[in-house]
Amino acid sequence: MDYGKSGKGKAAKGAPRFDGHKDAPQGKNARGGAPSKAELLARMKAAQKAETQKDG
Repeated sequence: MDYGKSGKGKAAKGAPRFDGHKDAPQGKNARGGAPSKAELLARMKAAQKAETQKDG
C-alpha cells in the first residue's frame, strides 16, 4: 500500500486562507498600521475623561 497517497491533499502554497481586507473592524484600516502619536494621545485622554466622568 502506498501510504504517501492516503490522507488529505496539500493546500495551495502561497494562497491566503482568508481575505484580511474583509475582516477589518469598522472604521479601521484593513492593513493595520500604527496610529500616530497624536491619535494615541487623544484616545488616551478621551478614555481618561470618560473614566473620571463615570466615577463621578
